[in-house]
Amino acid sequence: MERIGLLAGVGKLPVECARAAKVLGYEVYAVALLSETDPELSECTVECRSISVAHLDEIIGYLKEKQVTKVTMLGKVTKELLFAGSVQPDARMLKLIMELPDRSDDTIMMMFVRELAKEGMQAFDQTALIRKLMPRRGTISKREPTEAERKDMEFGIRMARELGRLDVGQTVVVKNVAVMALEAIEGTDACIRRGGELAHGGAVVCKTAKPQQDNRFDVPTVGPQTIETMIEVGAKALAIEADKTLLVERDRVIELAESSDIAIVAM
Repeated sequence: MERIGLLAGVGKLPVECARAAKVLGYEVYAVALLSETDPELSECTVECRSISVAHLDEIIGYLKEKQVTKVTMLGKVTKELLFAGSVQPDARMLKLIMELPDRSDDTIMMMFVRELAKEGMQAFDQTALIRKLMPRRGTISKREPTEAERKDMEFGIRMARELGRLDVGQTVVVKNVAVMALEAIEGTDACIRRGGELAHGGAVVCKTAKPQQDNRFDVPTVGPQTIETMIEVGAKALAIEADKTLLVERDRVIELAESSDIAIVAM
């Protein structure tokens, strides 16, 4: 039976991946990178070990011990951790960080990919086992967006793609064809809160893949938490990029959207 490694951050996505891999006959060895990683992960993997995301040497040592040669990385791990001092890098991680030309998302993730490759481990497409979670083009919610919301969606998708091209973020909040907030190091939820508050209700949230998206990491993802944050600030519509965005816990997402009259469209 083939073994795969799963480097897991926060959210349900690692669990979804582990379940899909198990059905396909893979043995999954997971590393919980943060204390907030879903505890359910241990129930759908052969083994799940907690190792700090900043302890690169220990992570690689564990995967080698388990004779893993293919690895995928899923779940939210924000680089804010490096700046907040909430994790302490080991010597290997610190050396690599100091050698980076910049600390953009792609640069940091490629660092991980290269280090895995040096140790004989291949990072594979995040979506390979869970492509069914990527909605095709069309309205996902019962409610269709209004004409004004659709204009905001089209505008926001363009802005989000440009933001992604610059490797800054993937999410843009707009209203009345004006940008309210752009995602950076703070992450999607904080961006939605800031943009939603500035919009004073009725904001439209847009999330896309980067034009240069590498599917081995940072594939755009939305789930119940996204909708819950939108509800907090009275945002009324969500646009995601069709066939390129992972929609986690779809039924729960639709249920939350319906309860607050939120329109969701894959564009």
